Amino acid sequence: MPVVELKIPNLGESITSVTFSKWLKPNGAMVAMDEPLCEIETEKANQELSADSAGKLTWVAKEGDDLAVGALFATIDTDAAGASAGTAVSTPAAAPAAPATPAPAAPAVVETAAATPGYAAGHPSPAAAKILTEGGVEPGAVSGTGKDGRITKEDAQKAVENKTQAPATPPPASAPAATPAPQAPAVPFSRNENRERLSRMRRTIAKRLVSAKNNTAMLTTFNEVDMSGVMELREKYQDAFVKKYGIKLGFMSIFARACAKVLLEMPEVNAFIDGDDIIYHDYVDISIAISTPNGLVVPPIRNVESLGFHEIELKLKDLSGKARDGKLSLEEMSGGTFTITNGGIFGSLLSTPIINEPQSAILGMHAIKERPVAVNGEVKIRPMMYLALSYDHRIIDGATSVTFLVKVKNLIEDPVSLLLDL
Repeated sequence: MPVVELKIPNLGESITSVTFSKWLKPNGAMVAMDEPLCEIETEKANQELSADSAGKLTWVAKEGDDLAVGALFATIDTDAAGASAGTAVSTPAAAPAAPATPAPAAPAVVETAAATPGYAAGHPSPAAAKILTEGGVEPGAVSGTGKDGRITKEDAQKAVENKTQAPATPPPASAPAATPAPQAPAVPFSRNENRERLSRMRRTIAKRLVSAKNNTAMLTTFNEVDMSGVMELREKYQDAFVKKYGIKLGFMSIFARACAKVLLEMPEVNAFIDGDDIIYHDYVDISIAISTPNGLVVPPIRNVESLGFHEIELKLKDLSGKARDGKLSLEEMSGGTFTITNGGIFGSLLSTPIINEPQSAILGMHAIKERPVAVNGEVKIRPMMYLALSYDHRIIDGATSVTFLVKVKNLIEDPVSLLLDL
């Protein structure tokens, strides 16, 4: 058929609709096969859709539309591509020197295309947009080297580096780079309001949080852990660890291993409720909460019970980088039997984390603070952390939750027992 219909592809069993973010090619443009056409936003990540054929693009969807999987978002007239190619070939054929003129035809077309800015010119990719926002650099000040002048991740990184290396001088009056956030009043006593639509990811997060509150019998138990042993372990072996594995030993891998050990001993904390059934797991996939510009994501590290500390740290680094660049795949976002969230990196002293459905429990780590504690009848100053375990009381009893948290606490306070698997 001369006209090819482009539809929203099936992106996974749990995804039934997407939000059409923006077009990367203008309406009526000639596009090549596999050329990126647009960006869509799913519940878990952003993704580009490419052309199935070469030809003339006709928009059907508009930016901001919510589209179901299988919905038509554009068409491509393949006959237009053929006609365009025929014209390009016939023009040099009409010239007197037929054998010599076809060769330079391709460069001539390239030069014409290069002279006309693409629709994506000045538009950053999702990863580049994040880097520019964090670096305080306006997209208009960056020259894109990507296709059609699009700002790539590398362009954004160079722009931020150049800004960092530049001398700290007051910005000129015409430079708006240091303008206040949209929430700040532009003038004294301003009462302006700004309405923005929730992103699809934020809408999904909102629905799941409300669902967890409404559909689980959630309670939270607390304890505190002396971090002296872990901190001494890291201080003593950190250099050797980095030298051997090329990555630092962090707190998260130690907590993940401790939780994995106790979860295998107490399988109900690692289980799901499915209707009238309980699904137990003989493996531990720990979801790690990662903050991104678009919201919180919880990609799992699989089979933590079988991984070494360095393997956990490497996987965590990989997932964190992909999450912040918006490059996590749907498979990397799915699954998990237990969740760990660390509010301490933001300074949180104590919180009650919400269960990540369909999981039955989540561990909350917090900031390490030096506090006076009683040690063998004496007052000592120790680095202490509050731990919080939120759990579904339908499947986990109070005694079970407290026992789980105490076991984790004991392993953290005596990390040698964790290393020896005692």
